[in-house]
Amino acid sequence: MPLILDSPPTVRPSPSTLRRQEHHDSDVLIVGAGIIGTALAVTFARQNRSVILLEKSLKEPDRIVGELLQPGGVQALEKLELRSCLEDIDAVRVKGYDVIYYGEEVGIPYPVNAVGEHPDDNIGGGPFEGEKIPKGNEIDIQRPEGRSFHHGRFINQLRAAALREENITVVETTVIAIVKTEYTGQVVGVETETKEGHKDVYFGQLSVLADGYASRFRKEYIRHAPISKSRFYGLELIDADLPKEMHGHVVLSDGAPVLLYQIGTRETRALVDVPDGTPSASTANGGVKGHLRHVVLPSLPKCVQPSFEKALDQGKLRSMPNSFLPPSTQQVPGMIMLGDAMNMRHPLTGGGMTVAFNDVVLLRELLSPQNIPDLGNMKLVQKQMRVFHWRRKNLTSVINILAQALYSLFAANDKQLKALQRGCFRYFQRGGQCIDGPVGLLAGIIRQPLVLFYHFWSVALLAMWLIIRESSLLELPLALLSSLGILWRAWGVLYPFIASELKR
Repeated sequence: MPLILDSPPTVRPSPSTLRRQEHHDSDVLIVGAGIIGTALAVTFARQNRSVILLEKSLKEPDRIVGELLQPGGVQALEKLELRSCLEDIDAVRVKGYDVIYYGEEVGIPYPVNAVGEHPDDNIGGGPFEGEKIPKGNEIDIQRPEGRSFHHGRFINQLRAAALREENITVVETTVIAIVKTEYTGQVVGVETETKEGHKDVYFGQLSVLADGYASRFRKEYIRHAPISKSRFYGLELIDADLPKEMHGHVVLSDGAPVLLYQIGTRETRALVDVPDGTPSASTANGGVKGHLRHVVLPSLPKCVQPSFEKALDQGKLRSMPNSFLPPSTQQVPGMIMLGDAMNMRHPLTGGGMTVAFNDVVLLRELLSPQNIPDLGNMKLVQKQMRVFHWRRKNLTSVINILAQALYSLFAANDKQLKALQRGCFRYFQRGGQCIDGPVGLLAGIIRQPLVLFYHFWSVALLAMWLIIRESSLLELPLALLSSLGILWRAWGVLYPFIASELKR
């Protein structure tokens, strides 16, 4: 039998609870109790919708990504009244980033007095959420903060919040098939199977597939396929001495980028990007561990090297693919697909959970009982999902494009990209809006695609200027030609991702 969990029983179960327990029928059927599935279940339940939440394993997940929540994601948690899920998990405050370029450092704090899409969306707000900085006798200014943590602990907190909701039934079982009507093809539910081999069927007026990056149903309903050109290899460092406290670190050198950030009081996550076909990671060169030891380790800050080497010696190395999947509209009657099952970007910028929670905030409005009294009204649901596809782009297009473009620069593997990488670092060194703008975009605070384009082309022009400035008079014609090549390469980096966001 499947493991079925409900909120603490009342004196007499409500009709909707009996409907879920006895008939396996609900208003909303959600597949996947991860980040977006659980948050969405709680949100619908608080709108008095009856929800069944299915998850193949309710054990604490153990993943190497989904561990850093940007300020824009923390703000979305507040809107969803789920900020308490960040408490009691040894979460670490994140104040910004420290970029290390061939040993040179530049600090990139989250911007002061940042606001979101609307003027009243203050991301700083409050002692938990922002850091107060005295400024003479003026009113304190505020810097927003993110949080980093063990992924599994955070998921457990979200699931605990779901179990406290009277309108949610959580079932531990694996979905093996989608159930459709014979004549119209409308999705009406799913078929499941437990670890013991017990099969069952669950129904919902609306089925939500949120089964993650390895979704088994994506190819049937999404026309795009994920593209993966590299993997993150993760180590957990103990008592690492990081260059800048309460900051994420990006280490740039001859190879692909390395990320370092605390996930607990003593634990630090190291994520090393290894592109497919990296020669130094070949079997002949000792595989990935050989690459980490002989190429990555010497490029890290001296203070980090001892803990990194110790973690490497212990052999606890795990990996995940770094995938890109552009978003698509939802046109399957009776079903929507969300989260990493529908849209992914390179995890370099840590934007996945920020996108997920903000999607839930938007869906709370678009699919509310006030807008859609009956979720069985498929025409109205599909109309609202088309609105969802375009309205989410103020944030998600910024995070998607920024993640892919930054990765192209930070994993530079040709002369033009290396020039753009250097231009990006020198741009950060200029300070002011040259860091406030980019990190505000990365943090999910600035939700304006035009701001992203402005800063990207500013980096490209600076990279061109650096080439020209360093050239002698005799070298100038060649430098001008080279700088035009940089401009063309920059367009080649940005255009495919812009185009992917403009498609339906």
